[in-house]
Parts: sequence; structure tokens; C-alpha cells
Amino acid sequence: MSKKLISTLAIFLGVMAYSQVTVGLRANALFNTSSAKWKDIESTATSAWESKGDNKAGFNIGLAAKIGSPVGGWFVMPEIYYTTFKNTLTVDDVTVEAKNNRIDVPVLLGHNFLLGKLAAFVGPVASYNLSGDKNYNDFKVDAKNEFTVGYQFGAQATLSKFVINARYEGAFSKDSRKIIDIATGDEVVRYDNRPSMFIVGIGYNFN
Repeated sequence: MSKKLISTLAIFLGVMAYSQVTVGLRANALFNTSSAKWKDIESTATSAWESKGDNKAGFNIGLAAKIGSPVGGWFVMPEIYYTTFKNTLTVDDVTVEAKNNRIDVPVLLGHNFLLGKLAAFVGPVASYNLSGDKNYNDFKVDAKNEFTVGYQFGAQATLSKFVINARYEGAFSKDSRKIIDIATGDEVVRYDNRPSMFIVGIGYNFN
């Protein structure tokens, strides 16, 4: 084994030995928002507060691992969530709730502040749709895309082992779905199954 390979392996093992790895449980509420502009997020948060959360799009629950660098305050935070949310649409005076389930896998790059009590992060999120074609009353939701890719950015605060986080999620790739009248086969309306989201939640770190 060459000296370069041994040196590289020693550096890698040294970094891993001094890296701080934290694993925890996360649960979030999801709210539809029109954009990442502060006024739109503020309006979404205000509306959710006034309606006591009744207008939320959905929720997710999952696990997060925070892998800290031994220097510089940087970290990588891979996560995995089971996500469920709904789109409510009115077609010919009939309200259709298109419920959707998916697996989300964000991989976020972040930086710690105030000795790790606060952190900001950004990164991509890959999603696998679990919901296929479904019927609602006289209408059918036509689902095509299984994989979509979005992005998230946000911040979190850590108090002892408890975590509070808020983030915005947008989409790199759209998931355009059709609602079809079963009787006629006509497309009634097309909607985006990957809406922009304001996400807020809590967590608990096991270590």
C-alpha cells in the first residue's frame, strides 16, 4: 500500500473521529405559499395562526442526521421523511381533495452560529411519489411523475436536545397533474402537485 494512500486514509479516519454526528426525529407542518418572498411567507404564517392550522397542506415525519465538520462550523444534514399533503380544487362546483403521499430526501449543507445553537442550511430535496392515479367522485387524478427534485433553505435553533426549524421548499422540476372527467375523458383542470411550501416543525436529537 502506497504512502499516499495510507496518508489519505489516516486523514479521512481522523476527520471522522473528530466529526460530530447527531441523529434525531423530526416532525413538520407544511403550508402552501406562493413564493419565498418574506411578505408571502408572513401572510401564510399569519393565515395558519388565525385558522389554528386548519389551512395547512399537510405534514411530514422522519429522521435527520447532522454530520459536523471538526473545523469551520460547517455540516451536512441528510434527512428522510414520509410526507403527506393535499391540494383542494373546485371543479364544476364539486370540491376535489387530491391527497398525495411521497418520500422526501433532503441533503442540506449548513453552517453553525452561536456555538451550534443556531444554524442556517440550504440544499436539494429528492422526492418519490407514492400516490398514483386516484378517483374522486366523478373525476380522476392522472399522476405521471414518480421522481421530482426541489430545494430547501432555512434555519434551526437547538435547545438542549430539542430542535425548532423553519424552511422554504421550492421546486426545480414540476409535477403537473391532470384532473379528468371520467364520463367524458376530458381534461378539466391541470394543477401543480409540487407547490411551494413553508415548513415549520420540531425535533428531538437522540445524542
